Amino acid sequence: MTDRRYLVAGNWKMHNGVADTSALLERLLAEKLPGTVDAVVCPPFVSLPAAAMLLAGSEIGLGAQNVHWEAKGAFTGEIAPGMLTEIGVRWVIVGHSERRSYFGETDETAGKRAAAAQAAGLEVIFCLGETLEQRDAGETLAVLERQSAVLGDLDPAHLVVAYEPVWAIGTGRTASPEQAQEAHAFLRQRLEAAFGGAAAGIRILYGGSVKPQNAAVLFGQPDVDGGLIGGASLDARSFSDIIRAAASCAAGDEQWQYS
Repeated sequence: MTDRRYLVAGNWKMHNGVADTSALLERLLAEKLPGTVDAVVCPPFVSLPAAAMLLAGSEIGLGAQNVHWEAKGAFTGEIAPGMLTEIGVRWVIVGHSERRSYFGETDETAGKRAAAAQAAGLEVIFCLGETLEQRDAGETLAVLERQSAVLGDLDPAHLVVAYEPVWAIGTGRTASPEQAQEAHAFLRQRLEAAFGGAAAGIRILYGGSVKPQNAAVLFGQPDVDGGLIGGASLDARSFSDIIRAAASCAAGDEQWQYS
């Protein structure tokens, strides 16, 4: 149990056009979600306006999956921070491993995107994590140290960090609760070095094949403050059950089990 409010964010990746987004959100809004957990969904860019209309007045936040660091310009295929806030987006994912591995995202560019997003009033979910090769080589903490170096230039009041072991994303493999806690505790130390006492309020999410069946045991770790959810966020019941697992941890209910 933690004083930090749990956050469960759904990264839909390249799934769900406008029609499917509307259908999924209607199902999610019909779920009786606990009010003790922050919930955010991050659809593809084309579905954001429809999602903003459906979520207006609800407790579910709306996020984007990427953002550029310039306000405008000749950057084909990119989206400026102001374009997101104009349609009601309040959150953005930055530095996801798929952006890093497939599209050349670097620590530097991720930092620039995050800083620009915060300057525009967006809440940033900043992703970092090691590959399987790096973990097997014993390099996990060194990778996290390098990737987290840019965090010191950001505003801690509008920052969420997401630890996503790349080897556990979409693979069905999940870090053990002990592995997750080790990484999160290290990141907490890095945040404390950068921000002092303000680090205690920064939420660190776990992302890597979180499901209703394992959410509670992961979220029950001292430095795990929720999850960045991939595949399970594409199903309204699974996503809502993960939110319920977070609510049980917030309430200190160690006996909660998925059924």
